[in-house]
Formats: sequence, structure tokens, C-alpha cells
Amino acid sequence: MKYVIMVSHGEFAPGLHSAVEMMTGKRDDVLSTSLTADMGTPEFIENFKKLIEPITEDDEIILLADILSGSPFTSSLSVLDEKGMMDKTTVFAGMNMPLAVSAVLMKDNMDGDILKESLLSEGQVGLCIFEQASDDSDDDI
Repeated sequence: MKYVIMVSHGEFAPGLHSAVEMMTGKRDDVLSTSLTADMGTPEFIENFKKLIEPITEDDEIILLADILSGSPFTSSLSVLDEKGMMDKTTVFAGMNMPLAVSAVLMKDNMDGDILKESLLSEGQVGLCIFEQASDDSDDDI
């Protein structure tokens, strides 16, 4: 099985997980955990270890983290390395909704560099500036 795992500071990962679930349905292959203000890194690590207990060496992981080099990012990588899963893990930092939804929906249909490039593109396209086209009419929006 290929899993999507979201990690973050605060409630970002569980909140994003909930939003993604609204778009993709409830799935056993999408997991999340976070480092909250009332816990230290050791507690996050224990929570992450419990979260990935069912994952075996035959599985693959797409890890989505809120920020590069943050505690959830580095701690998750450390645990995955201890479990011998880094060779089967693709890691993205700077997660957002388009990236997460695309990871869930595309992970079983693409592999390797094509999947990485597609997910990176989806995440980047999701970040944009919205500018309303101006017109000279007096109509209000």
C-alpha cells in the first residue's frame, strides 16, 4: 500500500487531513499527526511511531510536512530512517491543499519521477495571486 502522511506544527496536518477527506472520502491510507503547543518533540515522536506501526517494509510513503527542517519534518524522517523506510519514502515540505489532494488521488496511478513532478507542480500551481479584472462599469460585485 502507498500511504500519504501529513505532519505539522499546531493543528495544520489534522485540519488539512480533514479537508482532504471531504474531497476524497475517508481512507485508511491517509494519516496525520502534529506537534502541538502542549507537547515536546519526544511526545510527537512517540505519536508518529504509533501512527506508522501498521506500515510494513512492503509499503511506500508520501510524507507531506508543513515546513522544511521543522521539528515534525526532522523527527518524522528520523523515525522513518530508524524503521528503514527512507528508501520507500518521498518527502515534500510546504504542503498545501492542492498537493495533499493530488497526492491522495494520484499516488496509486503514478510512480517515481512522474509522480514527484506532478505533485510538485500541483502544489506550486495551488499558490497564486488572485487579481480581479477591472472594468470601467459602475456595477458593484
